[in-house]
Amino acid sequence: MTCGVLCFPARSSIKRKSFGGPISTEPRINDRIRVPEVRLVGPNGEQVGIVSIGDALKLAQESDLDLVEVAATARPPVCKLMDYGKFKYESAMKAREARRNQAHTIIKEIKLRPKIDPHDYETKKGHVVRFLKAGDKVKVTIMFRGREQSRPELGFRLLQRLAEDVTELGFVESQPKQDGRNMIMVIGPHKKKAEAKAEKAAAKAQRGSESAEQDAPLGEQESATAE
Repeated sequence: MTCGVLCFPARSSIKRKSFGGPISTEPRINDRIRVPEVRLVGPNGEQVGIVSIGDALKLAQESDLDLVEVAATARPPVCKLMDYGKFKYESAMKAREARRNQAHTIIKEIKLRPKIDPHDYETKKGHVVRFLKAGDKVKVTIMFRGREQSRPELGFRLLQRLAEDVTELGFVESQPKQDGRNMIMVIGPHKKKAEAKAEKAAAKAQRGSESAEQDAPLGEQESATAE
């Protein structure tokens, strides 16, 4: 009897195609390089030329080095003689140091009212200056209430004034724009976070040195002056 309904095999009986494991990002080295010839580069970057894979492996063995494929898509592939273990170690250390020194920019936020008091404005501006000196971005938000919403130009002028007051430390990264009852502007620092941290550390060390000189006994200070 013919079934009028399409019948499918049970889910468990469907064989899934295997695509193997994850693709390796490691370069091919030594016996794993399966090409007839390569363009060989010496350990100091010198161009040896196109040689057979057998001769390249022989040179690597005689030099107590590895043959590493550095440009697999070239024709023929480019290989270099190097100490691959040392190369991997140095690369890992450089990557670790780069991550350690990487500075993540933080966005700070300052909120203002359109009709802010002059004293409060100076206080808020001081916060913006401090954030920019530290290498952080600053999101400035103008909050409108009630009838103030019909006067967006008040917030715009206030943001322009603030941007001009801190122009030596930062620049307007995102122009003022209305967001519901608020108006928002983003100011970015001229200096990167890492540069700001380095300058802060240098200034702290300088202050410590000056403090040590002031605390030194008078005789030591006179001796240092005489020298």
